[in-house]
Amino acid sequence: MNVYSPVVDRNPSRDDAEAALAVLRQWTEAADDSEITDLDPALLKLLGAAQDYPVFSRQYPEGFAVDDAYKTSLPDLQNGPASLIRGENVRIQHVGISNFRLPISYKLKDGQSLSVETSVTGTVSLEADKKGINMSRIMRSFYTHAEKSFSFGVIEAALDDYKSDLESFDARIQMRFRFPMKVESLRSGLSGYQYYDIALELVEQDGVRQRIAHLDYVYSSTCPCSLELSEHARQFRGQLATPHSQRSVARVSVVLNDDSDDCLWFEDLVGLCRTAVPTETQVMVKREDEQAFAELNAANPIFVEDAARLFAEAMAGEERIGDFRVLCSHQESLHSHDAVALLTQGATFAQTSLDPTLFPSLIHQG
Repeated sequence: MNVYSPVVDRNPSRDDAEAALAVLRQWTEAADDSEITDLDPALLKLLGAAQDYPVFSRQYPEGFAVDDAYKTSLPDLQNGPASLIRGENVRIQHVGISNFRLPISYKLKDGQSLSVETSVTGTVSLEADKKGINMSRIMRSFYTHAEKSFSFGVIEAALDDYKSDLESFDARIQMRFRFPMKVESLRSGLSGYQYYDIALELVEQDGVRQRIAHLDYVYSSTCPCSLELSEHARQFRGQLATPHSQRSVARVSVVLNDDSDDCLWFEDLVGLCRTAVPTETQVMVKREDEQAFAELNAANPIFVEDAARLFAEAMAGEERIGDFRVLCSHQESLHSHDAVALLTQGATFAQTSLDPTLFPSLIHQG
């Protein structure tokens, strides 16, 4: 009797492999994971099974407790050695987190407090030869102080903490929020809330700290040229004409003067802008208010160059303000483009190159 060995004395073809794989797949449909791994653990990968060998638990371990030894065993690639650095081994000026949100309590000029949702950006410098930072430490440092009523002293304490935790030289905290102020209508006696986009920054660079405030002020700008041309048409041709005006935005950025004993309140900064350019957009409006607003615009026609200089005049005359920057964007109703202006005083905001999205960022979302 002849006995034939199953060993094939030839190189298997692709068809042979596909046939063998089909048999294995058919068998695994009826086999459980333990039977498959008993045969060959590599089959789980080979056959495209849902999980790799070994078979892992799919149940969340409710009772698992983390002790110090376990935490020490966890990998930490972000804080790894310089040998793990990818790319050029150079200093990064700022690295951190942006837009983590929490409620912050702000003091008002009348002595009350107001809690508003605040978006926080926190960054530190990262020196060469350091792989990265522990991002969560920035949040933890900030939360330690977040329950306190806001002041720049609170931000300084948070910045000190995460500079120390992350062993960094330079650092920045920026807080963005929408600040509500009740504004009265021009003639009807109604009132409503105007919301102002405000950002506060504490910046430390080369051991020097600066406190900076940013405010977006939204106003109406009536073109002086268009106003005169409209009046010319009325006077010489009896032709009714209206000047063009448009919603406009000024972003005023100011360095708060450390030498001043007085606080520059949010309400004060809004007041400075309102004094410079009084045609602020309105909240509550009846017919008499709409007429008043038309009269107010006619009394204050303004080119974008005028607006920038008027805001600058108001900032320069305030002893609580040091360096400043004024960005203006008149979002034209006549043209398909915007009229823009940038004016700076002092070294803080001086710049050669402009972010391409700088002026488009002044579009007011309402």
